Amino acid sequence: MADLSPIDLQKALSGMDYPTDKQHLVERAKKNKANEKIVSRLGGLKQDHFDGPNEVQKAVFNE
Repeated sequence: MADLSPIDLQKALSGMDYPTDKQHLVERAKKNKANEKIVSRLGGLKQDHFDGPNEVQKAVFNE
């Protein structure tokens, strides 16, 4: 997804504890004042459980 960068995603999820679920990813991104594109993308992921940041990154950029 060209309009999102991995660095922006990392910043949005800064401080996230894993494992986690999609809802907690969205809440953390909002708390970190991520832009709406990132929040929306996280909320629209098909996968619901994530063991770590690499798994989130794969889901965001490969779905």
